[in-house]
Amino acid sequence: MGRRAARVRGAAIGIATAAVVVATTACAGQSETSAAGQPGEAPVRTVEHARGITQVPADPQRVVVLEPVHLDTAVALDVVPVGAAVLSEATGVPAYLGDKADGVEVVGTVPEPNVEEIASLQPDLIIGTETRHAALYERFAAIAPTVYMASQADPWQDNVRLVATALNKTERAESLLDDYRARCEQVATEHGTEGRTAQLIRPRDGILTLYGPSSFAGSTLECAGFTIPPRDWENSISIDLSPERAAEAQADLVVVTSLNPADPTTMPPALTNNVGSFPDLHLVDMSYWITGVGPLGGMTVLDDIDRILDATPS
Repeated sequence: MGRRAARVRGAAIGIATAAVVVATTACAGQSETSAAGQPGEAPVRTVEHARGITQVPADPQRVVVLEPVHLDTAVALDVVPVGAAVLSEATGVPAYLGDKADGVEVVGTVPEPNVEEIASLQPDLIIGTETRHAALYERFAAIAPTVYMASQADPWQDNVRLVATALNKTERAESLLDDYRARCEQVATEHGTEGRTAQLIRPRDGILTLYGPSSFAGSTLECAGFTIPPRDWENSISIDLSPERAAEAQADLVVVTSLNPADPTTMPPALTNNVGSFPDLHLVDMSYWITGVGPLGGMTVLDDIDRILDATPS
């Protein structure tokens, strides 16, 4: 369950988790939602985040998100953003979200969100990431109240909580995370995963990227009872191996990401030609194993693990 998760932080960002600060009159027991400052003004809340403290709408209606975990979490909380930056404009909104994300407009990519398109949507809340979007914060803040999480490499469940705080849905988010952990325990119990190792491999650019226990997929494998084989993760969520070192990725369960997991030719030769080290490989969908960060993606990955283990002899 990510018990060895590293805490990777954005430079000079000391905020571990988001906290809600009561706006205006800070009397004990006051609700997270404050009254409007002037007659006719919408209620606001004050949210602490990686860039400081920002007043945000108590019930935001036009949200723009710039990170996969923002999109997944918002949709899981029944807040469909009007706009989202995506990892690939060609692919668009991840398919695993299904019709829950209908109507979300693509506003550039995660590393390069389109400020003009975002402004045209007239958002009332923008959620971004300090490590990716630091240079754009002032431009976004001039458009709408803007909340930044510190880093996409931080423990994903902490980032879910920050998004939920910004959306004023913290209790619902905790319920979703409880459901995720309960599903982990169910998979672990049904398949007896304790004591077994697992490794996720992502082939790209002629190398093999291995994901560690602090990554989204790695922490989900560990949540389901597996252990990621120990190694020096170099204070990162992943490390790269050359194909010649592929055997170092051995584990009891090895899953390999693919844009088309139904196509066996997408399995890299460095693995298929090494049957002695990898006798039982499984292709999985990159759209949620890598980019499906959040409560919905987590449950989808767990369903995949359950399916793979059902079809794999003990």
